[in-house]
Amino acid sequence: MASSYLLEQDGSTCLGIKFLPRVATKMATKLTFSDIYAVEIIDSDVIQESDLTLAAECFVGNGSHDSGMNHFMVHTFQKSKSQPCLWSLAVYKFGNKDLQTCQMWVNKINDSLSKEVGRPKNLLVFVHPMSGKGNGRRIWETVAPIFSRAKINTKVIVTQRAGHAFDVMTSATNEELNSYDGVLAVGGDGFFNEILNGFLSSRHKAPFPPIPSDFLDALGSNSNPLVNDPNEADSEIHNNIESDPLLSSSAHNESGFSHLSVFHDNHISIRINFVVVLFILYNHVCFYLQELMMVLTLKVSFYNQQIENPLPNQRLRFGIIPAGSTDAIVICTTGARDPITSALHIILGKKLCLDVAQVVRWKTTSTSKIEPCVRYAASFAGYGFYGDVITESEKYRWMGPKRYDYAGTKVFLKHRSYEAEVGYLEVESEKDSSILDGSRMLSRVRSLKRKKSERNICQANCDVCNTKPVYSSTRSPPAISSPEARWLKSKGRFLSVGAAIMSNRNERAPDGLVADAHLSDGFLHLLLIKDCPHALYLWHLTQLARKGGNPLNFDFVEHHKTPAFTFTSIGKESIWNLDGELFQAHKLSAQVFRGLICLFASGPEV
Repeated sequence: MASSYLLEQDGSTCLGIKFLPRVATKMATKLTFSDIYAVEIIDSDVIQESDLTLAAECFVGNGSHDSGMNHFMVHTFQKSKSQPCLWSLAVYKFGNKDLQTCQMWVNKINDSLSKEVGRPKNLLVFVHPMSGKGNGRRIWETVAPIFSRAKINTKVIVTQRAGHAFDVMTSATNEELNSYDGVLAVGGDGFFNEILNGFLSSRHKAPFPPIPSDFLDALGSNSNPLVNDPNEADSEIHNNIESDPLLSSSAHNESGFSHLSVFHDNHISIRINFVVVLFILYNHVCFYLQELMMVLTLKVSFYNQQIENPLPNQRLRFGIIPAGSTDAIVICTTGARDPITSALHIILGKKLCLDVAQVVRWKTTSTSKIEPCVRYAASFAGYGFYGDVITESEKYRWMGPKRYDYAGTKVFLKHRSYEAEVGYLEVESEKDSSILDGSRMLSRVRSLKRKKSERNICQANCDVCNTKPVYSSTRSPPAISSPEARWLKSKGRFLSVGAAIMSNRNERAPDGLVADAHLSDGFLHLLLIKDCPHALYLWHLTQLARKGGNPLNFDFVEHHKTPAFTFTSIGKESIWNLDGELFQAHKLSAQVFRGLICLFASGPEV
């Protein structure tokens, strides 16, 4: 059977049958089987137009449409001429007086559709009823009939509380998840992050991110030292001895000799003191040895980058029906913030690999213990301005998406900066731009201006993302595992620290944070916004909000493309924003896994 057929205004052959259009069209319409998602026989002449933007009718014979005609409908889609990324539903209605003929073609089309690779049959759907403007449930009810028409079984879970989806994904066994072809999130970026973390937290067996040689040693420099400092130990022991009630001092007379009557007691006291000192030393040595063994274990795991079977179910794909406040992931992966478009990408079984960042918090605060905590982010991790906006916006959830504008204005006016040290792995492009310290800034600015007209935007069938890497998602990039990998550092006061895993296009930033960031290249873009005057920072933000702007072309902006980075807060602290979810961390490290998960999407058409 042919993979496509035509409907022409002067009559055409469709599936071997002669058809004449009831409503003439200006040009031929080509229907491809890969674009068809359903076909069905209907009993009436009525087409439900509520969710269909295009309806064409074709009939056998001399153009008459009598009451004895039998009909079947072919469901497909069409792309907007002005916005190719925006897809809308379309249906074509065919008629024949012979019911068996209609049934024969319905069976043949269904047989062809069943051979389409990658189309889902069973989906687990999480609906966030309060996402965005609180219309998550309504949006799902809008697209649910499309899944039913495509004969896709859906198990729908409407979340009842924060963390509900995370708990379900964490507790689900691999056998249970194997019964589904995909997991859908009807909500925003934060809701998808919750589902993603629930899936990966108990299944992604991977080493912690790489770190500089002095990173873990510095972890214990405050309340939990990892290396024994003799001076501190002596001082602490001395203080304990002086304050310990079991240790009594000798009484001296005016001549400087001890009374013989207390000599025996003092001798016993000295023995007690010696035992206590040994006990204190023993406790300290045990503590230091435990901390040291943990550090050595962690360091060994950093360089053991071989991972076998990182995910038990690599067939499982994820999908997002946009219902959030920004929906940056959907815009970057489909090109449109539209529930119908996203539903069609899912139903047609589109496939797109996506990078995921593993973020490890080593210490929550400067005085807390070393307790590694792993989280994942698919689009963005931000500190400072980005974290403060999310924190402030939580107070105004009743405002809906407008709360971000209001909270952003308040945070901007406060103009808070935070002292921190950021380390990042150098890659080849960074080496090329780091020529001389005196000319580095000028070289970087010229490079950014040149890139503005030479940006390699990530899109459908992207050459960068489709290039087969020399490493797989089960291994860390060469820049990480190579013994020649060089760590660079930037220390100072920052208005924000951002790590963009994708461009993060949204309605407020049409080009995103980094216009030429890619979805599956194994790198993130580290954006360090140093402390600067209010006016310059406002200029930077207006460049972000402008189509074709260049927000990176400022002296106070550092932009580094890297597979991994580390962060240490110094002094007053903000909070991290991981895909819209808050994450407190005094010290953390992160790395990117290339193409770790797959989405039901095909990439934007640019």
